[in-house]
Amino acid sequence: MTTATSAGTPVPDRGVGASTRGLPDPGAGVGPLLRAWRQRRRVSQLELALRADSSARHISFIETGRSRPSEEMVLRLAEHLEVPVRERNALLLAAGYAPQYTETPLADPSMGALREGLERLLTGYEPYPALVVDATYNVIAANRGVAMMLDGLPEHLLAGPLNAMRITLHPEGLAPRIHNLREWRGHLLAQMERQIALARSEPLRALYAEVSAYPLPDRHPEDPGEDPEPVPYFALPLRIELGGRILSFVSSISTFNTPMDVTVAELAIETMLPADPATVKFLRSLGP
Repeated sequence: MTTATSAGTPVPDRGVGASTRGLPDPGAGVGPLLRAWRQRRRVSQLELALRADSSARHISFIETGRSRPSEEMVLRLAEHLEVPVRERNALLLAAGYAPQYTETPLADPSMGALREGLERLLTGYEPYPALVVDATYNVIAANRGVAMMLDGLPEHLLAGPLNAMRITLHPEGLAPRIHNLREWRGHLLAQMERQIALARSEPLRALYAEVSAYPLPDRHPEDPGEDPEPVPYFALPLRIELGGRILSFVSSISTFNTPMDVTVAELAIETMLPADPATVKFLRSLGP
């Protein structure tokens, strides 16, 4: 698995630095799709050719449709362009080949070891919050630390499928409890925009339209006497009020290396790391 420190609900391959232009329709052929991926990764034809042990002339011919790439070449170029697994299937189909990556439901018996491993990981992280989400931010699993954060929310928000973005930004959800909501909201919406630029996902677009339209609660007043010695945060923290205390977290995002299944590729594990001594002390006081 790969891990990166961040400050928001995770998603695999969010395309940091990607262009906001949409991908061409797969019906246009594999050439325009590969060109779009190369451009959004800011790689020249020559650089891609060197990485893929090819020539700039051959890459140009593929992109303009003058040459049909082999199945091996499509996968090699996709690997060097860091194309998400789901979109690698789209490239193969556009080139006239069968998809290579399955999409197995997480409930399938073959996923049993994965499910058990995730459950052990989440339990082992307690009392700190940790959860697993899919590509549209639906919560697949969560531990007791997350349950503590959701305590007291209205039932209609907790009814399945539980969605991390909706729970966080809804005016009846966690939003009124978040003291730096404007900064946190801006980060999460920017993260979704980067993901939308990389994926043809109508459910994700619909979710973005919904949560970005939520009204912002009034800004929390500064609490006099709080943090008399400001903590030098190393990443944007989530500062959230729970049980009359203000807790601070930053998140670490983990995804799977070299996934061979679309479902697995789109899973992400978010572990919330205490960002100040007061948060550490409070969580440890909760016991096992």
